[in-house]
Amino acid sequence: QVQLQESGPDLVKPSQTLSLTCTVSGGSITTNYYYWSWIRQPPRKGLEWVGAIGYDGRTYYSPSLKSHTSISRDTSKNQFSLQLSSVTPEDTAVYYCAIQTALKDYYSDSDFFSLFKSWGQGTQVTVSS
Repeated sequence: QVQLQESGPDLVKPSQTLSLTCTVSGGSITTNYYYWSWIRQPPRKGLEWVGAIGYDGRTYYSPSLKSHTSISRDTSKNQFSLQLSSVTPEDTAVYYCAIQTALKDYYSDSDFFSLFKSWGQGTQVTVSS
């Protein structure tokens, strides 16, 4: 069974870069046709797709976050990472990594249950001075 685990700092100052890593066990991030994704949930709001990196290394980003988001991977460690630059308090959220089985232009609430699996437990990141 594939398991994902997020790691990274829980507090980031405004204007700095948020960096998180997702460590994958029980499966390879180069597995054909899977996308390895980041999702977040701000306080009192719904889930928001941040972006993903494909099995072939191609990256995909939410249009609203694309300008300050970067997703990369280290296949030797079976990890993929998220970097969100120039963060503001609005980037405060629980951040999840998960396996994504298909890409869409827009994700409804139900898509997060049908298209995503093997969610990590999530990590709370607060942006505050």
